Amino acid sequence: MKNVAIVGTQGVPARYGGFETLVENIIGKNCPLEVQYTVFCSSKDFKKEERLLSYKGAFLKYVPLHANGFQSTPYDIWSLLKVMRGYDVIVILGVSGCIFLPVFRLFCRKRLVINIDGLEHRRAKWGRFARWFLRFSEAMAVRFADVIVADNKGIQDYVLDVYGKDSALIAYGGDHVKRSVGEERQRAILDLYGLKRKEYSFTVCRIEPENNCHITLEAFAKSGDVLVFIGNWDKSAYGQELKRKYSGVGNIQLIDPVYDLDVLYVLRNNCRFYIHGHSAGGTNPSLVEAMFFNCPILAYDVIYNRETTENKAFYFRDAEQLIALLRNDNASLLEKSAKDMSEIANRRYLWEVVSRQYLEQFDLVSVKAD
Repeated sequence: MKNVAIVGTQGVPARYGGFETLVENIIGKNCPLEVQYTVFCSSKDFKKEERLLSYKGAFLKYVPLHANGFQSTPYDIWSLLKVMRGYDVIVILGVSGCIFLPVFRLFCRKRLVINIDGLEHRRAKWGRFARWFLRFSEAMAVRFADVIVADNKGIQDYVLDVYGKDSALIAYGGDHVKRSVGEERQRAILDLYGLKRKEYSFTVCRIEPENNCHITLEAFAKSGDVLVFIGNWDKSAYGQELKRKYSGVGNIQLIDPVYDLDVLYVLRNNCRFYIHGHSAGGTNPSLVEAMFFNCPILAYDVIYNRETTENKAFYFRDAEQLIALLRNDNASLLEKSAKDMSEIANRRYLWEVVSRQYLEQFDLVSVKAD
């Protein structure tokens, strides 16, 4: 039996976030009998009655700090202090606590698998000190890890170019979005939002500058096409300004976060185009999820998105290019791209595949031989 600790997430059951969804789907049915996971969770982010001792066969342990925000680094360090003994493999998701690794390695030589995420230090929301800190933490992660995990070929190339290190390429799964929603329920949800099947575009993301929400909104305001945009509009000054500017535009619906999985399924399943504006990070979970819905994807033109979609989606850099893509009426071309997205998703982004890829990094001989 291999005991594997996972640190760096808010915890499970997953509520939001790519790493939380990753953990949710590599434990449980995708975990072989010879592996026992322990997931470190934030007791501050779960109400007392929500804190479980085990979930999907994994043990849960709690740290009394928030997993995100300014407490994220001490949260990760506290978790690392707890895993120095009793585990064969430690999986770290994200780099914010990796500044502690030089000390950690003095006392613990167990196998360390680190997913460095999507070059967090390049995100526009961080100030100069935060960017330096995250860059240094990333360097410590690469230096001290036994296995570096990159979720995108672009990230893998970055690690090789900057640090001269090889990394394991493991993306995210997205097949958890598959579900059964009856036609009557789908019609009711579409009616609730005043929508007709294949007559609107859809996007969902955090409202941040690197997700190019302003480009998407500008394009649809000019084009007159119907857009449904779900995001955390009130979280930042950037989101509040966009909400103020575009909430009165008749063809655009700005919707606060939605957690009803049926609603999200229906809005994705019936849209004409899915818009993906992310320019930072590696393989974005929201893009992978959208690829399972057999619809054309219009993605911001960066290497990460091209790698994820194998250059078979449609790409834009500004509002005018996005408007031109919205005007594409070549039915056969659109249909082919939609089918390509679905084929890639079902070939590369299944949680069963992702789970096995992680298990292989734990040095499990029996798993590799299966």
